[in-house]
Amino acid sequence: MSLQEPSPSATTHPIPQEAFDWYDEYAHGVIDRRTFMARLGTLTTATLTMGMLLPVLMPDYEAAEQVSFNDESIKASYLTFPSPKGHGEGRGYFVTPVPLEGKAPVVLVIHENRGLNPYIKDVARRLAKAGFIAFAPDALHPAGGYPGNDDEGRAMQGKLDRAKIEQDFIAAAEFLKAHELSSGKLGAVGFCFGGYIVNMLAATLPESLNAGVPFYGTPAAKELRKNVKGQLLVQLAELDKRVNGSWPEYEADLKANGANYTMHLYSKANHGFHNDSTGRYDEENAELAWKRTLAFFKSNLS
Repeated sequence: MSLQEPSPSATTHPIPQEAFDWYDEYAHGVIDRRTFMARLGTLTTATLTMGMLLPVLMPDYEAAEQVSFNDESIKASYLTFPSPKGHGEGRGYFVTPVPLEGKAPVVLVIHENRGLNPYIKDVARRLAKAGFIAFAPDALHPAGGYPGNDDEGRAMQGKLDRAKIEQDFIAAAEFLKAHELSSGKLGAVGFCFGGYIVNMLAATLPESLNAGVPFYGTPAAKELRKNVKGQLLVQLAELDKRVNGSWPEYEADLKANGANYTMHLYSKANHGFHNDSTGRYDEENAELAWKRTLAFFKSNLS
């Protein structure tokens, strides 16, 4: 089922849409940094300088934290897990509610194409604060872990074997579902590359994944999609032409499977609209999408 959002008064930006589109191309390796900066230069004027453009496009993680790691209602630590078909070992950020009485549903949190950055850690803490056990693996663990900035992280992830990264996340999902604190109900939420991984898990672990929420993620390989059963809550941004171009075919496959899914298309939102560390953040749409995400997990993982 596809649902077109009404047109809320989304957050407006004084930045031309082209800047967000070019940042998306740069962030996904379509253009290099030099080309990105050169294109931004064509937008600058006396009243719109490069110094105004870059802070809006680049992440500011300190300003975006919603749940502190010192919050007394959660407990955060790091865990390693075996990944024999991937890089041998994975490592991730493990967050539980406090107090934790008995077992709880678990949610795998999957980062973008740049490693386990502070935004994704914060998403894991938000889930724990809502009563779930959250685990956010770092695909960059085999290379030493997230380096502290997204540009380096993106370059590092691009050099790793993608098939092995996928196997690492499959191993992480299986590890988390079988964890001693797990109720046995597994959810997954991911953003961009992480959204793709959620779709991939839905296709490779259809019996294990009880609920998946891909935010602006492309589908799994065509030959795998026949396995998808759902439940899926697909979150897409209206202005995200690159990802949205893959949706009609994916939806046709989901319908052919009789898969349980719902898609929400968020009006006037850019790719990355949930990420509150950049100017792409759309508060109204992000809060609505997150409210739906939590309700979806509570409904399907209880």
